[in-house]
Amino acid sequence: MKITKAIIPVAGWGTRRLPVTKAIEKCMLPIGNRPVIDYVVTDCVKAGITDIYFVVGEQSTQIRDYYRDNSDLNDYLVRNHKESMLALIKPPKVGFHFITQPSYGKYGTAIPVSLVLPYIENDESVVVLMGDDCIYNQDDSSEVARLIESAGTDCAMLGVEVPPTELSRYGVIDMDDNGTFKRIVEKPSGDEAPSNLINVSKYVLNNAALRLINDYSSRDDISGEYYITDPINQYVQNGGSLRVVRANGQYLDSGTVEGWLKANKIVIEGQL
Repeated sequence: MKITKAIIPVAGWGTRRLPVTKAIEKCMLPIGNRPVIDYVVTDCVKAGITDIYFVVGEQSTQIRDYYRDNSDLNDYLVRNHKESMLALIKPPKVGFHFITQPSYGKYGTAIPVSLVLPYIENDESVVVLMGDDCIYNQDDSSEVARLIESAGTDCAMLGVEVPPTELSRYGVIDMDDNGTFKRIVEKPSGDEAPSNLINVSKYVLNNAALRLINDYSSRDDISGEYYITDPINQYVQNGGSLRVVRANGQYLDSGTVEGWLKANKIVIEGQL
């Protein structure tokens, strides 16, 4: 079955970027002249996604405003002979859906996926992408399309290559010689890292994996965050196959000031 739906969690407060995220939703932080979320959405559209489910916070308004048609602004541009700029603000031709995640209650990367599952058919696979980072391809190709193609009827996850000196900051992917996922090793020292690929929480997940995420999110015996990697590990232990796909583009992360500055440098220099 063709994959046409994507889940993009964007409900977090972005506390690592305070104080600016007190006023700007973290997924709306600009990289170049676009919010970071728009790089994620554009990649999905290129891959043939037709329905995008944003899991938003209770006070979220900016992402809704960005992806709505603004008739007043359209009219202003036309009246002032700036019609050429209409293409810059025209929303893509996809269905945008907004699911609110309560600020009180369970939290973690598994919870937003479980909130969208009532809108997913039993035989569907979906794309799951976090909304505050992206993969940037200067050749305008789609990382999501490559991920979908590699998954087939199974699951797939994107792996991003980082220098050995940075591996201890991330969850590092352990895989076999065929590129099949085995496990995540959290923040290993350089000589203990099983590969140079880190997990950036960008997946294609089939129905079997989604059911495990839903069951895991329904549990009341978890202390702290509900990590999506736990049910994904269970899926693999149950015999499921998850393909690791090495990202072709550059990983851009707006979650820290340093990462955001680096991301802007990459995009702006690439446009010069």
